[in-house]
Amino acid sequence: MQRRRYRPATMLAGLLTLALSALLMPPASAASTAAAGASHTSAAPLAELTVVSERVAFGLQRPIALTGLPDGRMLIAEKNGTVRAYHPDTGLAAAPVLDLTARIDTSDNERGLLGITPAPNFARTGLLYVAYTSLPAGTLTLARVPLGAPDRLQVLLTQEHAEYGNHNGGQVAFGRDGYLYWSLGDGGNANDPFKSGQNLGTLLGKILRIDVSRTCGSKPYCVPSDNPFVRTPGARPEIWVYGLRNPWKFSIDPVDNSLWIGDVGQGLIEEINHIRPAQRGANLGWSCKEGTPVFDQTQCRPGVRLTDPVVEYEHYLTENCSIIGGLVYRGSVTPEARGTYIASDYCSTRAFAVRPKSTGGYESAEIGTFPTQPTAFGADVNGELYVLSDLPGWLSKVRFERVPPAAGTGVTNR
Repeated sequence: MQRRRYRPATMLAGLLTLALSALLMPPASAASTAAAGASHTSAAPLAELTVVSERVAFGLQRPIALTGLPDGRMLIAEKNGTVRAYHPDTGLAAAPVLDLTARIDTSDNERGLLGITPAPNFARTGLLYVAYTSLPAGTLTLARVPLGAPDRLQVLLTQEHAEYGNHNGGQVAFGRDGYLYWSLGDGGNANDPFKSGQNLGTLLGKILRIDVSRTCGSKPYCVPSDNPFVRTPGARPEIWVYGLRNPWKFSIDPVDNSLWIGDVGQGLIEEINHIRPAQRGANLGWSCKEGTPVFDQTQCRPGVRLTDPVVEYEHYLTENCSIIGGLVYRGSVTPEARGTYIASDYCSTRAFAVRPKSTGGYESAEIGTFPTQPTAFGADVNGELYVLSDLPGWLSKVRFERVPPAAGTGVTNR
């Protein structure tokens, strides 16, 4: 789903590396450090973990987003605008529980219904928040809608996106702070044609943070007063972090409210960023940089601090093509894996595991593979992981097994 134009690379292909700058990141708060340490007390070394996937549903039509509900169901967004429900006891429901196809532009491989998440008070309100490309011209749209009532959909925020069909972002998620986060791509095509990544005057190439529990003036939402650019002239106050190319999938760790972002690269580097709340306003570099290498020197401004990825990997002349950002495992079935961030690649299906080290920096490893064409990860009400497969239309449950350490994983830890 996320294939893009490539450009040549000169670095060793396929190597998963930890960015040196990760060691220079601001330290986590005492609370988040304590929580992280507690979650890792029984953690197994990453090299001793492997993922195992069990297919639990099939017959989905290009499934691209997944979220859990308090009642144990999983909601699955299909690209055409339908939402299906799966429950481990009853399987995949035949009929959609929500149909938004009349509103959604699916004219390009990357357009469609892109993100879905329940409201924090879903058990009482039945409200969902969705992100999609709307008819007639692919406008990036954030809306809320009661489950099963598409006629009551309310649009909250939009961003024009007519020129190109790719780089739409589209993930939506609530943080532990109660605010809604939404990712948007840089506007599409290649080479950041609108120079959106470094431009605080547009929502393109950003992750936003808004308060959807209130209204402010004519807006059906408010901007939190501690958003980093509220008082910056010319900047959109909704922006939380910027300098992104296509943050197709991100997630929020409920333990410390930090963002884990899978940002799709152009032709050389796929990257994973980890942004803690104290790093609000972080500039992740695009299109000055693609990962850690400089991409466009004209977009590199003197005196501007860039936050490099914590993990990056190359894909030129390899089977890798697009990072599929995942989430931190917080389930109970495999306590040895708790606190580990899991991601993959759409083409190679490799399972990437990343974990902050108590001494600073990060460790990472490849711990197996997922089923073909992974597009999204999600967690059920118990924190157990699931993964979607695009064209086969599969939903698979993920578990971990502990294995003897393997030599030569192709991973560098720093």
